[in-house]
Amino acid sequence: MTTNINANLLESGSDELERYALEECVKRQRLDHRTSVLVTPADRCALAGKFARLGANVLLGDDPAEQQPSEGRIVAMGLSEQIRFTPLRLAGVPDDLPGEPFDLIVVNHGLCDMGYEQARKLVRLLQFKLRIRGKLYVSVLGLHSEQGDGYPDRERPVEERYAPAAAKKYGIAGPVCLYSERNLFMLLLDAGTSMLRTLTTTYGNVKGVAVRV
Repeated sequence: MTTNINANLLESGSDELERYALEECVKRQRLDHRTSVLVTPADRCALAGKFARLGANVLLGDDPAEQQPSEGRIVAMGLSEQIRFTPLRLAGVPDDLPGEPFDLIVVNHGLCDMGYEQARKLVRLLQFKLRIRGKLYVSVLGLHSEQGDGYPDRERPVEERYAPAAAKKYGIAGPVCLYSERNLFMLLLDAGTSMLRTLTTTYGNVKGVAVRV
């Protein structure tokens, strides 16, 4: 049975995809107590902190410019023993990351900042940074969200989409690739993962969960 502190963490402002990931962390911690998680981008360390409070060891990856503010937040949360920051750009993920292979990887919106083929290669690379049966949680900006209004590549196949959109609120400048739920399903499948679920939020953004087999 989930403890009160775990229940509070699962309910405290997480979106549906994050709740799936946190619930999986709880299950794995019961069995092993050594759950390892990669979270990118840092996003003010909020999700990383939730994983750490569940007992997981967390690698937080983001642009090098985020290292100092992120490490300050980690110290302020009192979680320096469980969260480690590493400079990480999704466009150039290194062959080896500290702490890999991971049980869980969470990627928020970063895939939109590149074309479909590059995103497919990245997902394939991330898959092999998971343990067997490890899970990948991906969130992308949706074609049918507010970012899709006036999007120049809206009618193009996803493989050809890469254009400016109304994405400033998500910290994305320049061209992006927007996805329908089917597009994300096919991306994760094309990358060689085994699909568990996809969903579209009320606001039109798209989420997916896949597993390494």
